[in-house]
Amino acid sequence: MKWEWLLLIPATFCILYGIMVLGIGSGTGFFLVWFLLGGLFLLLIPAIGLRIWMYIPRPVTVGLAVLLTAGIVIFLTVEGKILGCFGSVPEKDLDYLIVLGAQVYESGPSVVLQYRLDAAAEYLLENPRTQCIVTGGQGYNEPFAEAEGMRDYLVSKGIGGERILLEDKAGNTRENMVFSAAFLDPAKDRTGIVTNNFHVFRALRLAKKAGYEKVSALSAGSTPLFLPNNLLREFLGLVKDLLAGNI
Repeated sequence: MKWEWLLLIPATFCILYGIMVLGIGSGTGFFLVWFLLGGLFLLLIPAIGLRIWMYIPRPVTVGLAVLLTAGIVIFLTVEGKILGCFGSVPEKDLDYLIVLGAQVYESGPSVVLQYRLDAAAEYLLENPRTQCIVTGGQGYNEPFAEAEGMRDYLVSKGIGGERILLEDKAGNTRENMVFSAAFLDPAKDRTGIVTNNFHVFRALRLAKKAGYEKVSALSAGSTPLFLPNNLLREFLGLVKDLLAGNI
């Protein structure tokens, strides 16, 4: 068997993984990226077998090889920085703890959001002076604003409602940061950002861009099975925010 047929392995993985991501009903179309990657691996099989590169001018193939190598180096470097934030822990007695929103259902928070809320609840119980800001508006596929569902969950975990401030308009992480700044002084208040481990690096970059000078992070857990999807999505999210001037 020619070696190019080994590309069936990553192609199959990507397509099956994309089907699995689609199955969780996250409300986004990111699963299509896995189908695209699977399709690219499948296209490489005949391209390599037919030695397509022999018909492409050498300067073009060299340029593509350089771009591919640079892309891989950048990707691995960024992913290393993302992974390096997985164990982030803030100092005690912060002035404010901002919990970033995620999908909510009629029955309660999504698994991703529950990780964040459980981490926040534990910190708030141990640090009773810290105020909490829950942030997130209502998406088209949500029964109410994310901030409302987050407040109710934290109250059920023993956090006093008077300690919880609601920012219920934000539609993305940048807006989470910008809109939450109305409740505090981002230049002076010691602020912690609560989000899942794979999201910490980008969240901190966005917070600093939004003017938070004394900011740290509380890294919450995540589901290991979906970590490849989340890591890839974070890389692309960082590229998007960089191009948009958000970080």
